[in-house]
Amino acid sequence: MATEDNNGSVRMPSLGISIIPIAVLILLMVVCALCFGDSFTEGPSQLSLLTATLVGGVIAMFKYKEKWETIENGILDNIFKMGSTLFIILMIGALTASWIQSGVVPTIIYYGLKIISPKIFLFVAFLFTGIISILIGSSWTTVGTIGIAMLSAGQILGFSDGWLAGAIISGAYMGDKLSPLSDTTNLSSSIAGVNLYDHIKYMLYTAVPTFILSAIIFFIAGTQISGSSNVDVAAQCEEIASTYNISLWLLIIPVITIIMICKKVSPFITLLSSALIGGVAMVLFQPQIFVQIAPDGLVSQLGGGFLGELGCGFYGIFKVLTCPVDVQGPSQIIAKLTSTSGMSGMMNTIWLVLSVSAFGGMLDATGFLKSITSRMMQHLKTAPQLVGSTLLSCIVCNFIIADQYIAILLPGKMYSKAYKDHGFNPELLSRSLQDSATVTSVFVPWNTCGIFQSATLGMSQLVFVPYCFFNILSPIISYIVAIIGWKITRNGKPVGLMARKLAKN
Repeated sequence: MATEDNNGSVRMPSLGISIIPIAVLILLMVVCALCFGDSFTEGPSQLSLLTATLVGGVIAMFKYKEKWETIENGILDNIFKMGSTLFIILMIGALTASWIQSGVVPTIIYYGLKIISPKIFLFVAFLFTGIISILIGSSWTTVGTIGIAMLSAGQILGFSDGWLAGAIISGAYMGDKLSPLSDTTNLSSSIAGVNLYDHIKYMLYTAVPTFILSAIIFFIAGTQISGSSNVDVAAQCEEIASTYNISLWLLIIPVITIIMICKKVSPFITLLSSALIGGVAMVLFQPQIFVQIAPDGLVSQLGGGFLGELGCGFYGIFKVLTCPVDVQGPSQIIAKLTSTSGMSGMMNTIWLVLSVSAFGGMLDATGFLKSITSRMMQHLKTAPQLVGSTLLSCIVCNFIIADQYIAILLPGKMYSKAYKDHGFNPELLSRSLQDSATVTSVFVPWNTCGIFQSATLGMSQLVFVPYCFFNILSPIISYIVAIIGWKITRNGKPVGLMARKLAKN
């Protein structure tokens, strides 16, 4: 939104006015977190977002004479853009429940516990999720499938939720950032006008040091933490085998899923198909689980015989994919693994995403967001200044707009001309976008990525954020590299500390 002053020239909302709805949101979120604790995302945070949206809209109407219809259209447009995300969230809920009750996740856990030494489990979790994420190009799918299995296996070994989730998320976002199949990787390269593979190659200069440091941390931490664990791994494997029928044939399902993603099949089709295949596998491989899910006498109610059995199977598959299911287990750990919520367990997450979209749409429609970000473009000339401002802008956008894609798009558009005018290669911009917007989105409780990861792993950001070392270190390493000037040129000449070193020689 822009208004005209007395001279007829266009002016933007003032910075002071623009930050009022953000300040209101932050205040409400802090109060809700103090009052409601971990449950503040189960309603209070949604109301906080909608209240801040209302505050911003009222200010725009009375201060700048903006029509509510214009603001509402901005909100609806933003919600429309999030439509595919909402369906993916639902499908992840169905897929997770399907893979657990069919025995896919228990099978992965069973053999993982048999093969992986507890002392290197955190390191393996970080590395394995990274590899899978590179192959399929999605941190969300990686965490919602393999990540859940690694989390459950690590819990059995006695690791804390924070360390486990930190290793899983770090690996998933490392792979997401470097995968040519990743939507954020393609988005960052395209918005900066860079060839996809040139972009990935240039990211290695910051990603490799970050990966090495993160791997060292998880390796050392694993050797120290695992020493305090007195969990009987063999006994836990026996409990899993007593609850589920373990079979290597079940691993065909995740292989099919990975192939479909690599073939760039629609995420909705891939996830729903995999969930349904898992449901069929539950009926075939886990009849003991199926008996607990189906109500007594259902077969006879449906007429008995083959049609009765078929109807009973239909009931079990749809029950697991859509509703909460509790299966009896021999221990508390196994009981936690076997409790699933299906798509219904993701409804609160969808509610939060809708509220986030409303707030982001209001900021965009009123011009408040542009007013804030335009102030960050002044006095930027050197590589550290440009990179540092880009990193900060992306992180701020993740907090304010609460969407990873907009946090890439908006700063990308803002800074593209500045990088070009000052003689820096566009790869520097595309790398800076991913070193910040992609990896820090998971830190924000009201960001779509943060919401998803928290809901999928069953814990708040406060639990796992301190341990997401790859995500934490990425923007820091990116800024350090900009100061050093490693592989950074300006009009074809080295810059930063590297330039000074070459000049001395």
